[in-house]
Amino acid sequence: MNGAYRSGMVALAGRPNVGKSTLANALSGVHLAAVSPRPQTTRRRIAMAVHGDGWQAVLLDIPGFQTPRDGLTRRMQATVDDTLADCDAAIVMLNAQEAVGAGDRFIAERVRAAGIPAIVVVNKTDASDPGAIARAIAQGASLVPDFRAVHPVSALTGEGLDALRAGLPEVLPEGPAYFPGGLVTDQTPEEVAAELIREAALVRLRDEVPHSIAVQIEDISASRGGGVRVEAVVLVETDSQKGIVVGKGGAMIREIGTAARRALTVAWGYETHLDLFVRVRRRWRDDDGMLDRLGM
Repeated sequence: MNGAYRSGMVALAGRPNVGKSTLANALSGVHLAAVSPRPQTTRRRIAMAVHGDGWQAVLLDIPGFQTPRDGLTRRMQATVDDTLADCDAAIVMLNAQEAVGAGDRFIAERVRAAGIPAIVVVNKTDASDPGAIARAIAQGASLVPDFRAVHPVSALTGEGLDALRAGLPEVLPEGPAYFPGGLVTDQTPEEVAAELIREAALVRLRDEVPHSIAVQIEDISASRGGGVRVEAVVLVETDSQKGIVVGKGGAMIREIGTAARRALTVAWGYETHLDLFVRVRRRWRDDDGMLDRLGM
């Protein structure tokens, strides 16, 4: 890319479960944001850098727009509002499998109010027929009339991502890089570990449990046998939830731990050992002190 270097913060805006975290992971090339079929998987803002020739886009994976119901969701919505106010551009994500609804219109209005350039991304094309994709593209174009481009993509398979990546510099202002080359995120090891452990739990648990789960990292240290050892606690709100997470004979927590250990080994590039426990912390979602400790 010719001319001055371009860089900027780009908010990923969309309804819960539209695929924002999957897209952030795919564009950055590193799996750091939790992905699951559950709404509200993303609870805090996660910055992930996309490096290009003469440009850098810092994607801010933010929680989906929602109605606050407790201390946690109030903080999540505040994160969304603050991020849009601070960003240079936005990617407005739609689901090709679903018609545009009130939630999508609300999000588009907030992006327009922020006065920042927007790209519309129609996601999940791999699971949609051509007619549905065409309708979603047309609806997206009318939803954000001042958009710079509309990109049909599958964040899961990678279809359409090259074109989207090539279009990112067009919405970035001139400026220096935020991250040095090779660095993708500003997350601490504790934040990465908590995110991937929670992901392993979310994809394996029943609907009534995931929203009540949090992960607190107790310690990360060098392992005697090489690599690193992580001690972590899965927090739940009731004894019955603890029983579900532990599972019969400890089967569920072992399965969660095995999956999380593998994910962390891949993310960090060295062998990870994981000691995982389950603890009841009643009404932690309304406990400001606990929410502070959890970084939410």
